[in-house]
Amino acid sequence: MDIGVPKETKDQEFRVGLSPESVRGLVDQGHRVWIEANAGAGAGFADADYIQAGATIAQTAATAWEQELIVKVKEPLPPEYGFLKKGQLLFTYLHLAADRTLTERLLECGITAIAYETVELPDRRLPLLSPMSIIAGRLATQLGARYLERQQGGRGVLLGGVPGVAPGRVVILGGGVVGTEAARIAVGMGAQVQILDVNVDRLSYLEGVFGSRVELLYSSTAQIEAVVPHADLLIGAVLVLARRAPTLVTRELVGQMRPGSVIVDVAVDQGGCIETVHPTSHSNPTYTEAGVVHYGVPNMPGAVPWTATHALNNSTFPYVLKLANYGLAALDRDPTLAKGLNVQNYHLIHPAVQEVFPDLVQ
Repeated sequence: MDIGVPKETKDQEFRVGLSPESVRGLVDQGHRVWIEANAGAGAGFADADYIQAGATIAQTAATAWEQELIVKVKEPLPPEYGFLKKGQLLFTYLHLAADRTLTERLLECGITAIAYETVELPDRRLPLLSPMSIIAGRLATQLGARYLERQQGGRGVLLGGVPGVAPGRVVILGGGVVGTEAARIAVGMGAQVQILDVNVDRLSYLEGVFGSRVELLYSSTAQIEAVVPHADLLIGAVLVLARRAPTLVTRELVGQMRPGSVIVDVAVDQGGCIETVHPTSHSNPTYTEAGVVHYGVPNMPGAVPWTATHALNNSTFPYVLKLANYGLAALDRDPTLAKGLNVQNYHLIHPAVQEVFPDLVQ
């Protein structure tokens, strides 16, 4: 199969859909890979690395997009919509529930679009979302600690504290992969950590992970209202598969936080779970509202592209190879991959996305 890997166009998105190692694996199976020039440079992969792996360098984005299977990291942006066409397979993160315009464009062009984030194992785990969730969770605390510094607009709190001075308080909404990894870093820094989740079984699991180092609370409106005003760092880590994240923290509640506190909403790519958060970018990552510093970058792992590209490829490559070997028949062969199908032949396929956009269901 002919496989194209365009250079990512999202602001400071330096990840790349295929690493040289993945290209080598595909070429060894008889496939042809076109990598857009400099697509991997931001992640530390030179064009020469791809050539050595057997790829052809596409001098234009159009050439990379001409291929049968398109492997990306982030969703196509409006300047790329013209490249989308019937007969193509697109394999990337899509997050359609938060992007009606992209959903409509995918339906109009007749492309087959498979979303990393909805590829789902029988036990409900999300194998292609998990590696980026681990990175985003760890970055959430790391970045939150940075923006708590006074020079960054924060209230000047050291999360770990010092002898004689209390550590900072980190409140994490959601105890899934993102929340767990955020807590892992916060505990390592010596912060006071609270995790809120509606899944009691997950809270029990987290007790085994963290013991008494983390306060585990059942998430309710009253509990959220009780803990958020005291947070130095509030992390949104809510995931509802293929749907917009619910709003858990209102604008009024944000107004009760102390000036210079920090919010990092990892759920922003699904609409965000904090009312005052809107998407930002790596170029302009923060803004202040109600005296609180907000960080809303939807592609957080793009900040560590070498690590993130390798981690993503470790998980995506087996599925890319199946698509390359079998085309659409791979969906019949692998029910896990089939769960990732969002759009096909002018129709909206994924049930959760259908619920978000019922008027687009034919």
